Amino acid sequence: MPDTSRADGPELPEVQMHLHTPGDGGIGIVTQNDVCTPKKAAGFVRHLAIDVSGTRLAGNFRSGQSFGVCPPGTDDKGRPHQQRLYSIASPTRGEDGKGNVLSTTVKRLIDEHWDTHGLFTGLASNYLCDLNVGDEVEVFGPNGKRFLLPVNQDDYNYLFIATGTGIAPFRGMLMDLYEHRGPESAALLMGTPYATELMYHDQFTLLERENKSFTYLTALSRERQKDCEQGLYVQDRLETHREPMTEVLSRPNTLIYICGLVGMEIGIFQQMARMLPEPILSQYLGIDEEVRGDVDSWTRKMLHRQIKPTRRVFVEVY
Repeated sequence: MPDTSRADGPELPEVQMHLHTPGDGGIGIVTQNDVCTPKKAAGFVRHLAIDVSGTRLAGNFRSGQSFGVCPPGTDDKGRPHQQRLYSIASPTRGEDGKGNVLSTTVKRLIDEHWDTHGLFTGLASNYLCDLNVGDEVEVFGPNGKRFLLPVNQDDYNYLFIATGTGIAPFRGMLMDLYEHRGPESAALLMGTPYATELMYHDQFTLLERENKSFTYLTALSRERQKDCEQGLYVQDRLETHREPMTEVLSRPNTLIYICGLVGMEIGIFQQMARMLPEPILSQYLGIDEEVRGDVDSWTRKMLHRQIKPTRRVFVEVY
C-alpha cells in the first residue's frame, strides 16, 4: 500500500500540455455528435467525438485533461473569440482505442437576459452542438496536469462526485480504471435535478452490474427517488450511505475527485465535516480552529484559507 499520508499526495503522471495554442490550432474532424440524455430531458446535452489524428493531440491526452475550442468569428469588438475549455470524456486510449479520437460532453446554453428579456445562447456550446459528422473543428491543448488519476491506479480507492456535465472526466477515468482488473473500490455520486438529465446513465449502470467493486449512486434534487421521499443533493448521498462512505473514506489510500458547478465543493466538505471523525477528516481537509465548530456557516470564500483541501482531494469546478 502506498504512503498516502504525505502532504504531496499520490504521484501523478507527467502529461503533455499546450501542444496546440491559439494561433496554432490543430484541425479535428467530428466523428460523432449524439444526444446523451433521454428525449424528455429539460436541456440538451450531446456527446461529441473528434478525430484528432491529424493534430499533435493524438496520443497525447489523458482522461481528466481538457482541450480548447475557439468558436469562429469575432466578438462585438471585432476580436477573435477566445478559446473555451471542455473536459475530455474519453479514456486515455481514446474512443477508438488508439488515442486518435477524443470526446467531450456539451450542454446547449439557452437562457434569457434578466434585464432585457432577450434570448441568450451560449456561443461555444451551441457551436459544438450544431456540428455534424465530417465537419472540421479547430482544437487546442491539451490542458491540465493536476486533475488526473495517479500513476499507480490500482493502488487506490476512489470517490468521484459530479454534477451536470462534470460527469465528463469521470466517464473517461472509470473506463481507464476498469480497462483491466480495476481498483479495490470506486464509487460515483452523480447529482442532477431530474432523472431525465442523468448522462451516460446506462453505461454506469452496466459498469456497476459487471464490477462488484464499483458503486453508482444518483442524487435527484427536484424529484423523489426510490430510497428517499424528498429531493437529494449530491452531498446528501454521503449521509444516506454514511456507513459504507465512512468506511471507504477511512482507508489511507482513498482519493476524492469533485467536478461540476462552482460552489458544489463547499456543500460536500460541510457534509464530510459533519460525518467524519477528526482523524479521518484531516486526511482530506485542513480546517482552521475559528471555523471548525461552525460548519453551517462555511462559504466558498473560506476555501484555501480557512478550509484547505489536502493533496488527496482533486477539484475541478466551473
